[in-house]
Amino acid sequence: MIKDRLKRRHFRIRKKISGTQDRPRLCVKRSNKHIYAMLVDDAKNRVLTAVSTLTKELKKNKKPGKVTMAKEVGILLAQKAKALGIKKVVFDRGGYEYHGRVKAIAIGVREAGLEC
Repeated sequence: MIKDRLKRRHFRIRKKISGTQDRPRLCVKRSNKHIYAMLVDDAKNRVLTAVSTLTKELKKNKKPGKVTMAKEVGILLAQKAKALGIKKVVFDRGGYEYHGRVKAIAIGVREAGLEC
């Protein structure tokens, strides 16, 4: 029941936004333990880059708290995007509420210099 509502919200959001080569979509997936973020080019149906709390760089210097780790995911994703020459992204919260870990990813991306 809850997953159905989440799925409907996500489809409603996805009707309005899509990613391009110049401005890819920053897609967020959240689970109870981890959070995942990826840049998607919807025109070519390709994932440009992805980062999660399971990424090697983040596993080494693990910080306490899921929100702080989500912010670190956002910062690392922005660094990878800058290396690819991406300066702007479209934020797709994936049907989740813009609060907590989802918001922390957006803040981390903005702090690292991407326009979101």
